[in-house]
Amino acid sequence: MELAYVCEWEKRPKSTHCPSIPLVCSWSCRNLVAFTTDLKSDDDDKDVSHMIHIIDTEHPWDVYSINSGHTEVISCLEWDQSGSRLLSADGDGHIKCWSMSDHLVNSWESILSSSLDGDPIVALSWLHNGVKLALHVEMSGSTNFGEKFSRVKFSPSLTLFGGKPMEGWLAVTVSGLVTVSLLKPGGALLTASESLCRLRGRVALADIAFTGGGNIVVAATDGSSSSPVQFYKVVVSVVSEKCRIDTELLPSLFLRCTTDPLRKEKYPAVTHLKFLTRENSEQVLLCASNQSGSIVECWSLRKEGLPVNNIFQHRSPVVGEKQPTILKWRILTTTNDLERVSAVALPKLPISISNTDLKVASDTKFCPGLGLALAFHDGSIQILHRLSLHTMGVFYGSSSSGQRPGEEPAIKRQRTGGPALHFKALQFSWTSLALAGVDNHGKLHMLRVSPSMGQVLEMNTTLRHLLFLLEYCMVTGYDWWDVLLHVQPTMVHNLVEKLHEEYMRQNQALQQVLATRIVAVKASLCKLSTATAARACDFHAKLLLIAISSTLKSLLRPHVLNTPDKSPGDRLAEICAKNTDTDIDKVMINLKTEEFVLDGPPLQSLQQLIQWVGDFVLYLLANLPNQVTAHLRVGHVLMVLYILQGSMVRPGFGFMRDGASLGMLREMLVMIRIWGLLKPGCLPTFTATSDNQDSMQLLFRLLTKLWLCCKNQTSSDPGLVYECCLLPSQLLVPSMDWLPVNDGIIVKLQGKHPLRLQFGKASSLPGGGSTAPLEVFSRSPGSQKMDNLRCVHMGVCPTEESKACTRCGCVTMLRSPNKTNAMKQWEQRWIKNCLCGGLWRRIPPTLT
Repeated sequence: MELAYVCEWEKRPKSTHCPSIPLVCSWSCRNLVAFTTDLKSDDDDKDVSHMIHIIDTEHPWDVYSINSGHTEVISCLEWDQSGSRLLSADGDGHIKCWSMSDHLVNSWESILSSSLDGDPIVALSWLHNGVKLALHVEMSGSTNFGEKFSRVKFSPSLTLFGGKPMEGWLAVTVSGLVTVSLLKPGGALLTASESLCRLRGRVALADIAFTGGGNIVVAATDGSSSSPVQFYKVVVSVVSEKCRIDTELLPSLFLRCTTDPLRKEKYPAVTHLKFLTRENSEQVLLCASNQSGSIVECWSLRKEGLPVNNIFQHRSPVVGEKQPTILKWRILTTTNDLERVSAVALPKLPISISNTDLKVASDTKFCPGLGLALAFHDGSIQILHRLSLHTMGVFYGSSSSGQRPGEEPAIKRQRTGGPALHFKALQFSWTSLALAGVDNHGKLHMLRVSPSMGQVLEMNTTLRHLLFLLEYCMVTGYDWWDVLLHVQPTMVHNLVEKLHEEYMRQNQALQQVLATRIVAVKASLCKLSTATAARACDFHAKLLLIAISSTLKSLLRPHVLNTPDKSPGDRLAEICAKNTDTDIDKVMINLKTEEFVLDGPPLQSLQQLIQWVGDFVLYLLANLPNQVTAHLRVGHVLMVLYILQGSMVRPGFGFMRDGASLGMLREMLVMIRIWGLLKPGCLPTFTATSDNQDSMQLLFRLLTKLWLCCKNQTSSDPGLVYECCLLPSQLLVPSMDWLPVNDGIIVKLQGKHPLRLQFGKASSLPGGGSTAPLEVFSRSPGSQKMDNLRCVHMGVCPTEESKACTRCGCVTMLRSPNKTNAMKQWEQRWIKNCLCGGLWRRIPPTLT
């Protein structure tokens, strides 16, 4: 384990730390981290401890602080399964639901709330939606994604008509109440409360888990280690438009340390209570503490045979009769005496933890998801095996006294008279490869958790583990930022190639589902190395190309509505694939041109997208001689030189051998040619040196020749290269404005030294590496700023508010300047997410 970065607050003279305030932290599947701090402000206007801070891990300095309106200390934060909504609860019984305003990660608003006035919330969870995916480590070598990741039969906590899961949340209060709030389809909130049992008692700690049958299990304790830890089954239903809650008492347990004569009164308080996973209510983790130390126990619920009285031993058994069984809690393991535990984090990776699966994980040396994290008051963190509780890894914190010999301190401790630096809240990422922690000084720490847990692995084994987790993120839709933390520049090329090989082995239907997601993963990987940065440009251009192609084809309508054969877009692709003629007009003859008849306004409004297609084809063809020269120069060692000297390979190189993308460009040129006959104003404009130059005809002819070379897998025709050399003298080649350099932090974390950042100050980010950025990424101060989605220029100093993608850096205007339906439909496709699937964040005009 090692520190990646730490982000701290600007020093505030009127703010002090309050050690008694508990901190909470929650990490969403979209890599958004929400946390609270223990700062108390002396100002009268607001209490800083009631603020909720939200960051995306790629831009940790860009913090959005919500003045939550909670009147007491915030006790719980919980993301929903999509990572787009956040629940917060406080010590006065108030629960608020937050969602993004305008789908921006740095703009939030409270949309719903519920309350039990004066009854503090101790546990909070969203109802389960019934979606559970199992990750099979033993099948990591399989070529089928369906064998590596399988859907587990799991019932939602509550269903609507037709089996659709009903949304809502459940909370447990300190007085022993369980409250449920349901989101009705119309937006109304249905709330009900019920006592966990007939004799209500104080609940100091609680946790919530779910069963495959749709039930909810609540674990609760009054905080005393001498008292039993109680478990309750909670069933939620809707009867006559009213929410109904039924509870049932389940078997309970007493901590082992209270029955040990040596430790009977040593640890008087239960400080942490957690189910090992939220979908497994049969394994629980307990931590008992005193002022200086702690002990951790892991328990499992097992079904055991009930012994029969001797009177019935000799009775003749009835056919089919089974021995009666009973559920009983059995201790799995316990730790030795530990330093006092300050925070606990449990892994979210859904690997099975049966003995067989654990043996497979041990054989394959696959460690992610096997360990839980314990933070201690001395500032250290230990990763313990989630069942055996043996130590798998240690982080020694900022204390130089706890360091191993020869190691540099992660961050020099400030010499203050206050308490030692330690973590008060800790959370694993969704692949368990990173830890986010908030310390007692309000700083946010990001730690890498090695997938090998310190084991020395072969490069191929490390690549296989990272590839397995990238595939998992690709299938689930979770963000893969934490996986990129462990990818070194020398791994990028192999990971991209292996990921493509695995993708091509999937069935056609799955390939279509993952078509854009795999391109986005490749683009993220290629940005990590200067040798592959040009390929990142190509992948982003491919995302835009796929989006424009599907949008233009969606405008086509069959001439006869009940046509039984393929759609116009499919027929266009089929005819263009079969017809190898270099004359665009001859290709048009084989098409039913009446299917391409559209009204003028939609075509005219999409001209900027059509113009981008034309400019992109011209750029590719004009740069073909440079790419071919590089290809001929290195011969059979092209890929080796490509990795070592990435500056040779320019953006566009990846398209030279991508027959599918070149075929897509041919299809769009044919469509644009037909539309140009109906509405000449929609055609792309080119600056030609001759008045009688048919630019579309010329580009189509050269593009077809290049496409045929890819299709036949032959080297580029010398005649084609010669014609492309002449192209700049015939047409003015535009300078393609590729995506801007992403100002995120992931490319800065290649080294082993942690970064120190400051909230609210992007300038605190140090310069990126020793190598200069590619020329294609550089921007002069007076250059035009580009709207990368609408393909229009915004001017040198844009006045419009803009938003940028948290993943790729794509910039677009926040408000639409268009009024036509066709362009609004294009913009609506990207209202929630970028082309690459990343989230949007508002940026000031100076950053565009």
